[in-house]
Amino acid sequence: MPQNDHPQHEGFEEELGAVLRRTGDGFAADERRELVTGGLQRGRRRLVRRRLAVTGGALALAAIGIGGVYGGSLLSPAGAPEHVSVAAPSGPKPTEGTGQAETVPNKPYQAQIPVKDLAAVLQANTPAGTWAIDNLDGQGQHVGGVYDDGQGKAAVTVGLYRASGDGEAGDGRVTCPSRVHVSFDDCTSERLPNGARLMVYQGYEYPDRREETKNWRAVLLTKDGFLIDASEYNAAAEKGAAISRETPPFSPAQLKALVTADAWLPLLKQLPAEPQMKRPGAADRLPAEPSGPVMQATLRSLMPKGLTVTDKGAEGGYGFVVVDDGKGKSLVQINVQPNMADVADSIFGSGDVTTLPDGRRVKLTQQPGEKSGAGVVWWTADTITPAGFRVVVSAFNTGAQHEDATRAKPALTMEQLKAVALSPKWQKLPLK
Repeated sequence: MPQNDHPQHEGFEEELGAVLRRTGDGFAADERRELVTGGLQRGRRRLVRRRLAVTGGALALAAIGIGGVYGGSLLSPAGAPEHVSVAAPSGPKPTEGTGQAETVPNKPYQAQIPVKDLAAVLQANTPAGTWAIDNLDGQGQHVGGVYDDGQGKAAVTVGLYRASGDGEAGDGRVTCPSRVHVSFDDCTSERLPNGARLMVYQGYEYPDRREETKNWRAVLLTKDGFLIDASEYNAAAEKGAAISRETPPFSPAQLKALVTADAWLPLLKQLPAEPQMKRPGAADRLPAEPSGPVMQATLRSLMPKGLTVTDKGAEGGYGFVVVDDGKGKSLVQINVQPNMADVADSIFGSGDVTTLPDGRRVKLTQQPGEKSGAGVVWWTADTITPAGFRVVVSAFNTGAQHEDATRAKPALTMEQLKAVALSPKWQKLPLK
């Protein structure tokens, strides 16, 4: 099959728009308060992430990696989207601190903790240095500013949150990401004697590629469901500032000491209770999807003989394996999406598309990788049944998209990818 001559993101905007419209149509107008105050429901949030992940892994980081959206931070009170990072929660961004109060709109159900109280705990539990704290006279549940120990300025933020009502979301904040999706230098995850879980991460502002701006982070999940999230950078701002030092100022041990400080506990108690979300009706419920472990086991069972699995991972509807046939590592990933008939035409309306006798459509693409790895190619078999059951399988000639190619071609041929995607096993998987 000829290499795809079109830009690698051609068609992405149409698919993204269709998915977002589809997701938005599921909300009633009177649910806006719940969206604003409680954040998107877990299933709807994961629907968008998973739908996007099939475009070649751009959102696989969001599905498998660290970070994500904390409750109540995705939409502003006016309904306008805010900045959302997969590497850190949304919130006030550190700038070259002036100590002047900023205008930060209050959000429903956001804590009104005096920033000076948050700043006092931050300063008391970090090494000696000078601070320029943002919004010092304000209120909220975040504190940020610029720290200088004489070796260069560094942006630092700490946020206090309640973990989402489901355990999976909280656990995901303190689980180290797979190197398949995230480039980082080090990460540790441990359970502390008091029952809390802690992750300390040393990576980069853009975790799918190595950039000069480093982001070191510690996240504590207490046994009673609170999150303390601290981030530091080797620049005076998270983005757009020149590198001011080789590494962020606080060591992993100092980050751990910061987030585990007892002085945060009285402030955590000021966080408001998570608002009750309206139970969705039958028409609003998301389509079920296969569980991650089942996805992964099925994908492994369909791998051609002679391949050794060196890494693996999964989340509901998404799974991946890294295989090696002795000629280099190759990432293979899959998405299974029921009930996609209403966006099928926008996805399968162009390109190398064939229709099988049973009505299934198959779209095959070969194109350059979308991340920073040199020489990476990305091959995909995208399939959908007349009823809208979509299976997408992709393979790369590297074990991680942000790393350079390890071989000339992926370990699976286009025909093998097509065979995996068309396997009847996918439609037989239990959905939940």
